[in-house]
Amino acid sequence: MPLIEITIIEGRSQEMKKDMMMNVTNAVAESLNAKKESIRIVIREVSKDHWAVGGMPMSELKR
Repeated sequence: MPLIEITIIEGRSQEMKKDMMMNVTNAVAESLNAKKESIRIVIREVSKDHWAVGGMPMSELKR
């Protein structure tokens, strides 16, 4: 039973996460010749205050 853990920054819509889960499931099923029903995905959403790039929190970086 494959278990995939994905860590992302908060802020994406439920629809985007649902699409990602389906795409990842399909890719893993094909790559490992695994049944989709056996694949598990855990998404961890991290606050922009708790995700740093170059020592700066994402909440403080200009986009």
